[in-house]
Amino acid sequence: MRPSCPQFVPGYGDANADFHIVGDHPGVHGGTDTGVPFTGCVAGDRLQAVLAETGLLRAVGDQPTVNGTFLSYLHMCVPADETPTTAEYVDMERFFDAELRAIGAHVLFPVGERATRHVLEQYTALAWKTEIDMDRLHGTELRGSGWLVIPIKEPAEWTEDDADRLTEGIRRLTATDFRRETDLGRFIAGSEPYYVR
Repeated sequence: MRPSCPQFVPGYGDANADFHIVGDHPGVHGGTDTGVPFTGCVAGDRLQAVLAETGLLRAVGDQPTVNGTFLSYLHMCVPADETPTTAEYVDMERFFDAELRAIGAHVLFPVGERATRHVLEQYTALAWKTEIDMDRLHGTELRGSGWLVIPIKEPAEWTEDDADRLTEGIRRLTATDFRRETDLGRFIAGSEPYYVR
């Protein structure tokens, strides 16, 4: 699947990722020159530093070395104007949804308010009871239906302790059984395990 736009930044990383970092679009989170999400901008540099410190990346840069991580955008096309229109976001939803479901990560990290709102509304049952206050939600674990969600405040707007809060949130998460899978193989014929979330 390829979007019908002159330039786009496709998803990047491990196709069997446990962690899926979801950004807004290349005009906000970078990649216009590199073709890789979260590169070539302040937001990307800050986020990559935390992901490397917590083991989600092995190396940072224009082509970061991932460690069970996938990076992508709600709107992968490089916008002609500063911000895509609502209709353009709707048109790109099919690409993002297909990518998210194909990767099948256990943990979603929406970056910024738009991505956080979208993930909570479309992929959890939490939107109706969760106020989108990025300062409060930053680095905290929300249990969705099938996915764990850890919202990330817009990295370009981080204050001094925001990187530390996210680092601590990711470390807490990775120290637990974040996959939260159950083997239902005992209920079906044969001896093969059958894991579900």
